[in-house]
Amino acid sequence: MKEAIKEITLDRHDQRILTLLQQQGRITNNELAEQIGLSPAACWRRVKALEESGVIRRFAALVEPSLVGQPLSALVMVTLVRHHIDNTVEFENRILQYPEVLQCYATTGNADFVLRVVIEDMTAYDRFLNEKLFTLDGISQVSSNFVLRNIKEETAIPIR
Repeated sequence: MKEAIKEITLDRHDQRILTLLQQQGRITNNELAEQIGLSPAACWRRVKALEESGVIRRFAALVEPSLVGQPLSALVMVTLVRHHIDNTVEFENRILQYPEVLQCYATTGNADFVLRVVIEDMTAYDRFLNEKLFTLDGISQVSSNFVLRNIKEETAIPIR
C-alpha cells in the first residue's frame, strides 16, 4: 500500500523561492537569493532541501509542440473492461513506455484513465491507437477529443 503523502510546511522564503523558480527556472542562485532577501548559501540550502523533500520534482524546458513537429494534441479517455488490479497495473506500465503520452491520470467518472497525447498528425494518432493502445489487454472503450486551441496551459502551481 502506498504511503500517505505528507504536506510540507513552507515559510515565506520557501514560498517565494518556489514562485520565482516556477516563473524563471533559469534564474541564478545569486539572483534568486537577492530577490528573496537571503544570502546565496542560505538560498542554495533551501532550494536543495525543496528538491530533496520532493517539493521540487525537477527542472525542465517547456517546448512548443507545434514548432517541433508535434502540433496535434488529443485527450484520450480509456475505460477498462474490469477493474482488476492486473489490468490496471499492465495498462499503467505500458503507458509509461509511450513517449507521445505526456500525461496519464487515473480518474473517476466515465473513464478510468485520461491521457494527453501529442503527435504529428491524424495518421500518427491512428498508428498510436492501432499499434499501441488497442494492443493492450483489458480495454473496453477509447474516446478521443482533439484540442483545437489552447486557452490556458500553465505549469506553475499557485503557492500560498
